[in-house]
Amino acid sequence: MGSLIAYSGITTKVKAMERWRISDSQFEEMGLLESVPEAVDYLRRFPPYGDIFNGLEDGQLHRGNIEQQLNLSQYRDFAKLYKFANLKQRRFLDLYFMHYEIGIIKTCLRNAAGHRDQRQDLSMFREFFDKHSSLDLIQLSESQNMEQFVANLNGSPYYGPLSQLQQKGKLTLPECENTLDMIYFRNIWRIKKKYLTKGEQKIIAQCFGTRMDVLNLQWIYRSKKFYHLAPADIYAILIPINLHLTKAQINRMVEAESADEFLTLLETTWYKRSLPAGLRDEPDLKSVADEINDRIYLLTSRREPYSIAILNSYLYFKEREIERIITTLESIRYGVKIS
Repeated sequence: MGSLIAYSGITTKVKAMERWRISDSQFEEMGLLESVPEAVDYLRRFPPYGDIFNGLEDGQLHRGNIEQQLNLSQYRDFAKLYKFANLKQRRFLDLYFMHYEIGIIKTCLRNAAGHRDQRQDLSMFREFFDKHSSLDLIQLSESQNMEQFVANLNGSPYYGPLSQLQQKGKLTLPECENTLDMIYFRNIWRIKKKYLTKGEQKIIAQCFGTRMDVLNLQWIYRSKKFYHLAPADIYAILIPINLHLTKAQINRMVEAESADEFLTLLETTWYKRSLPAGLRDEPDLKSVADEINDRIYLLTSRREPYSIAILNSYLYFKEREIERIITTLESIRYGVKIS
């Protein structure tokens, strides 16, 4: 009853916001349109996207600008939930916010690593981030190189780990992105015990533990299939937390001689029940991982609708929707049919 009372308001708010989620059939309709402007007009029918795209001319509908507007929609949804949440729910949202923060950091990082003259305009996000973050987005976005980028993070929890990479001469884009992912997942895993009940900890462990498992599986496979990394180098990029994978299983997969052997070993793990029949013919672990994560997040929110699961699930599927919108728009832009 305590959970029902504490979460009835925010659950009702989430259900109201979910009404405007884009369905599979609507994505199919959008995918059949002839141009990106037509697709954006289609998106304007949905209140979460109508406001952000109103006023944009066709010439402004390039990928970078569209992604910025879609991210703004995501942040607005987060802000609505934060405003509606009670103190305990806000603690979880504060913890979740690091995901958005790291997303922006990675955008600035890629610009700095590429020495791009045209910086991304982050001014539209400033008001939102000023309320939830201590980062200076404008200063970060103006970083001219990797060293300056790290210096501009001084005073944040990201500065120490990245400055250590700099001291070791490993200040590369892949190393930095991997380090940022490590910071996020370790922080979630550690802090959840401080702010959440045992029941809520279990929900977060199921969702984030699964995400860490499948991310590690993807990284091991790619390391063997495309980069031919030595086991020691693979171990260095893995998240040192696992849920359904044992350390022995991870060790065997990392030590496997080839990507094919990795797939054979994968079929002996807890995740074998989620592997499609034709995986060996055309391995697509990203799609498999997405399906597994979708199922876990949906299941936890249905089982525990009056708990932290409702917020966790909504924010996850909002991000998945935006990913799908971007993929659909790019397929229209380049005339590529989505299978």
